[in-house]
Amino acid sequence: MQKDYANYRFDWITIALFLLLVLFGWVNIMSASHVGEVIEYFDMDQPYGKQSFFIVFTFGLIILILSIEAKFYERFASLIYVFSIISLIGLFVFGKNVNGATSWYAIGGMTLQPSEFAKFATSLAVAKYISDMQTNIRTLKDQLKTIAIIVVPSILILLQNDAGSTVVYAGFFFVFYREGLQQIYLFIAIAIIILSVLSLKFGAVFTSILCLVFIISAHFYRKRKRLRIYQSIILGIICIGFTFGVHYFYTDVLKDHQQDRISLWLRLEKDPAKLELMKKKEAYNLIQSEEAIKSGGFTGKGFLEGTRTTGKFVPEQHTDYIFSTVGEEWGFLGSSLVVILFVALIIRILHLAELQKSQFSRVYGYCVASILFIHFLINIGMVMGLIPTIGIPLPFFSYGGSGLWAFTILLFIFVKLDSNRLYDW
Repeated sequence: MQKDYANYRFDWITIALFLLLVLFGWVNIMSASHVGEVIEYFDMDQPYGKQSFFIVFTFGLIILILSIEAKFYERFASLIYVFSIISLIGLFVFGKNVNGATSWYAIGGMTLQPSEFAKFATSLAVAKYISDMQTNIRTLKDQLKTIAIIVVPSILILLQNDAGSTVVYAGFFFVFYREGLQQIYLFIAIAIIILSVLSLKFGAVFTSILCLVFIISAHFYRKRKRLRIYQSIILGIICIGFTFGVHYFYTDVLKDHQQDRISLWLRLEKDPAKLELMKKKEAYNLIQSEEAIKSGGFTGKGFLEGTRTTGKFVPEQHTDYIFSTVGEEWGFLGSSLVVILFVALIIRILHLAELQKSQFSRVYGYCVASILFIHFLINIGMVMGLIPTIGIPLPFFSYGGSGLWAFTILLFIFVKLDSNRLYDW
């Protein structure tokens, strides 16, 4: 009897944080899409009406997820992953192109985005593979296999011209680090980011010289663990090759709008006329979003009182730029509350993940936290101009059925796994 009861003992703190985010998100979607008419909560011609339907369906989805035996998700993780990969491949034949990305299936009057659901499927597959090894991923063979699990869907999504969703898969490296991936990989990732920014901002030649100075200094300064001369030479060649490769990738691989977004972020453009044109073309959303947030002040203008929000100054404000609505209508206080809710949810998931007795559940919990963290960090950072414009939604907040349902599945599978822990009565 106690065991059956334990299966229904869910973490209500996590569920409460989820409900608060969904509710506050819906309120802000209403603000961003409201045009002054009488509000009809289920008006399917309005985004907030559609979101109401999505939320209602979400509760049915939650009941279904929590009613399934927890072992199901581990037992069928590989099958769910394979089905997800097939759904991504099918987009190349049956996909609908929206804003240049072939990432949706058109089903009746609705669209479904498989890349959103691929995140929880990949999380299950990663957790399944690592738990089946019953050890840390320290050998090169295991590392390559684990990385391959996330590379396959990310490449398929990238080929659909959805670079934003591809970036999210970088979050899985936090999971790998927790499960034994050596620190050298973390240092390499940080070095890649630093070298990329420096080479674009100051040029490949300057960055190469800086790398050589650093390598030579490290070679002679670290007497006890001095790098051998051939290691220093190889490292120098790699760094120089990478810095020049970044420039080639930026100028010859990235599309014009992607170059413009990075250029605006790093302030690379020196021509005032071209810079003004870029701002009107690529930075218009960002500029309007920043102005909306600034105008909110400390306490905000109030619900449905945001002039830039009601005036539709920020295009697609109910989707990727939903946080600008929070900033204008709820001010610094409301924005801080949203940040606190997300941080609390992520920390709560990490805390519960560490309590898991099953490695599968622990790894999956870290996958959930990492995906939510990357989305949260990039979306809010993008809206505030702290990072380049990358079109990904704010979890549980942005408008859209696919995103809301996929994030709900991602989170509540973990809630179910957590409920399956053995409790001390």
